[in-house]
Amino acid sequence: MTVVRDDGDGLVAWLAPGTKLLRPVLPDGRDLRDVGPVEMFGAGRALQRDTWRGTGVLKVAPTGRPWSVWCFWADDASFRGWYVNLEDPHRRDGAGIVTQDHVLDLWITPDRIVHWKDEDELEGAVAAGRYSAADAERFRADARNVEQLVSRWESPFADGWEAWRADPSWGVPELPDGITWDYDADSGRGDR
Repeated sequence: MTVVRDDGDGLVAWLAPGTKLLRPVLPDGRDLRDVGPVEMFGAGRALQRDTWRGTGVLKVAPTGRPWSVWCFWADDASFRGWYVNLEDPHRRDGAGIVTQDHVLDLWITPDRIVHWKDEDELEGAVAAGRYSAADAERFRADARNVEQLVSRWESPFADGWEAWRADPSWGVPELPDGITWDYDADSGRGDR
């Protein structure tokens, strides 16, 4: 991703169309969702090289927040909405930024309607032992807190990111070779 802003308020990064990326898949290359909402959390995982298809995404990760907000646009450059990815607050390590997904997500339309996503997968993660019932309730509380931010129209939603546009001179970042990833199905954590 291309860093747009990195300061005390957080990290903002751009995922350009056509960017090469790594995505977690089942060891045989199938999509994680192919095995269902419980099995996907107990199955082994591998990384697969892929390409971001579709329009670019602007990721806004406010400092210390257990979520990031991804801005999506349509092919005609009209704003489609905000995707809220519930996750650990971003932290830095020697190689970059680290976070852990909390499964539950939100979709917020341009007219500020909030839709919850992947509730079945969060239940599956609890059933598989990936997260505890207490973790799941904390993630739901985080989602309700985001709903309150939206209802009060606070940052980062009120910051005008939907009008942001990438500099057309920016290139597409390269994905380095030799990246490895060890996945521990018991903890759900991976190490580079």
